[in-house]
Amino acid sequence: MTVVGPFGLSVRDQALEADVQAGLTAVEAGLLEATKSEVPFITEAAQHLVRAGGKRFRPLLVMLAAQFGDPYAPGVVPSAVVVELTHLATLYHDDVMDEAAVRRGVASANTRWGNAVAVLTGDFLFARASHILADLGPEAVRVQAEAFERLVTGQILETAGPADGRDPVEHYLDVLAGKTGSLVAVSCRFGAMMSGADETIVDVLTQYGERLGVAFQLADDVLDIASDSHESGKTPGTDLREGIPTLPVLRLRERAARLGLAEDVALCELLDSDLGDDARLEEALTALRAHPALEQARRDTVRYAEDARSALAPLRECYAKAALLELCDAVVHRAG
Repeated sequence: MTVVGPFGLSVRDQALEADVQAGLTAVEAGLLEATKSEVPFITEAAQHLVRAGGKRFRPLLVMLAAQFGDPYAPGVVPSAVVVELTHLATLYHDDVMDEAAVRRGVASANTRWGNAVAVLTGDFLFARASHILADLGPEAVRVQAEAFERLVTGQILETAGPADGRDPVEHYLDVLAGKTGSLVAVSCRFGAMMSGADETIVDVLTQYGERLGVAFQLADDVLDIASDSHESGKTPGTDLREGIPTLPVLRLRERAARLGLAEDVALCELLDSDLGDDARLEEALTALRAHPALEQARRDTVRYAEDARSALAPLRECYAKAALLELCDAVVHRAG
């Protein structure tokens, strides 16, 4: 048993391990090549987050999904580069929207070079992803375009908030399906599709990816409150400070509205106040870490991870399937 990829995923087969490691190494080289420019400053900015590292969660899923067809097919590695470039581009844009100071343990691009450079660098990465995608055929372009539309729609829905009368939790889960689930689903879809896997297998892996992606983001929500900056790679409470209603906060507000407990109402009022003050933010984090709403958010994470696990049931038993199942457990473990 060896360890590869995010969360210390263990692979129990040497041939699978070799395939995954070789694929991820090729993806890393592809990312560096795709982020080069004739303008040295653009190269520096575009490679800023590439060189900062990261879990490479989406490329890993591409490699594992490709095991259900020909993992050496020529489109597998480029499609993994596409999804990771797209993901990286969204991080540049997200950090501008959130005014985040830290990303992956280093200064965010907007902190280092300003918002304009960060936004334009994200656009540059989108352009490079599209260039690679064009060589993968019209079906790949269509799949990516649909996913990107869902991703942007999810971001807009998050910004706009739920419509009158809409349950905020349901709205938020729809947002996550678009913002995060769509690209994780495409990672699995590309891996299976590019490897020539049967269409039924492609569909199964796509459903798995969508559900795992939501679980992955819910785990991030928990980490934003429960972890320190060393563990998560970004400043704890970033979402709280920016007023972004993550699931633990939504579960708190739901409970406050239902039970009307004074301590819940007081915590909601604290979250509604100016959390720009570090001491006030720390007070909010401390209270949420001890609140039942955080445990409820953990249970929601487990539910989505179990849904992802169930989606894999039709697939034949193999080491790749075992690794995908273990990722479900790893996401849950990540949320504590």
